[in-house]
Amino acid sequence: MRAAFAIALASAALIGISAAPGLSLSLVAPESVTNVEDFTVTAIVKNTGTETLKLLKDPRSFTGMFLKYSPEAVVKKNNATSFTTLAPGQTFEITHSLAGIYNFTNTGAGDFKLDTVSNVFQYIDASGSLATIEASTESKKVGVTGKLVSTRGLPKVAARSLSKRVSYVGCSSSQQSQIASAVTAANNYVSAATSYLNGISSGTTRYTTWFGTYDSGRASTVRSHFSLIGTDASSVTYDCSTCSVDAMAYVYADEPSRIYFCGSYWSVPITGTDSKAGTIIHELSHFTVNGGTDDIAYGQTLAKNLAKSNPSQAIMNADSHEYFAENDPALA
Repeated sequence: MRAAFAIALASAALIGISAAPGLSLSLVAPESVTNVEDFTVTAIVKNTGTETLKLLKDPRSFTGMFLKYSPEAVVKKNNATSFTTLAPGQTFEITHSLAGIYNFTNTGAGDFKLDTVSNVFQYIDASGSLATIEASTESKKVGVTGKLVSTRGLPKVAARSLSKRVSYVGCSSSQQSQIASAVTAANNYVSAATSYLNGISSGTTRYTTWFGTYDSGRASTVRSHFSLIGTDASSVTYDCSTCSVDAMAYVYADEPSRIYFCGSYWSVPITGTDSKAGTIIHELSHFTVNGGTDDIAYGQTLAKNLAKSNPSQAIMNADSHEYFAENDPALA
């Protein structure tokens, strides 16, 4: 095995009446690839249980886009278009093109192991509460030879914006006013989080809740993320014109000067849990120049579980940074 690469499959919130739902998550890929332009992988979710499941259509996909997404908000809206229903034995699949995503010239030809980033799904249990389920998974080995880099080109990491003021694209005057308030609150959140992190040298309730068991190295990583974010919220272009997915916002990690807002953003408060200010911090943490966090776990419940089970992943999870900064409810 030359290297391992993760294929990001959209986590799904599942709604069903089964007391013990079952899911499998598998990858379908060619055994060998001689041209990365043709390198595609299909992720398949199968209902292996005995009850019909109503799956949330998670808008995330393997495109380099990082979304701020709230399963709780989507479930609360309960729009029919936000769900896909799977009967027992039925499958749902998503095909990803890896052309332009990886440059294999650095490692050379060889065998590569493909794994799913996460096999944790959310669903609504019989009591109406969000719960989680782990799908059984299978990895896939692919041999890559021949053309090792796509002519589409790989994304280049852009330099930090030199702008020192907020700008807007396609935002109404009301939206601009809301964003301005959120920017001020986001800067205050980041400043307070940085001061807090600089003042601790061991585990506190607030730190361990979101980032797990205290370790000086991991704490230093979190500290550096907030330090790098700084007041970046005040030098970003906010785009209100292009997003149509059922989410709050999205960014491209290599474009550290623009945040795209989606429809759900306008219905949340300026501060507090899953707020406008917190969403800005979530998205800023994704930028490569700020540490490049990922979307490993969404929502407070999954973020807390991640902190307990895998602190190394928690310190690279965007929602964990957002909830630490929002600190709602307040933890000491």
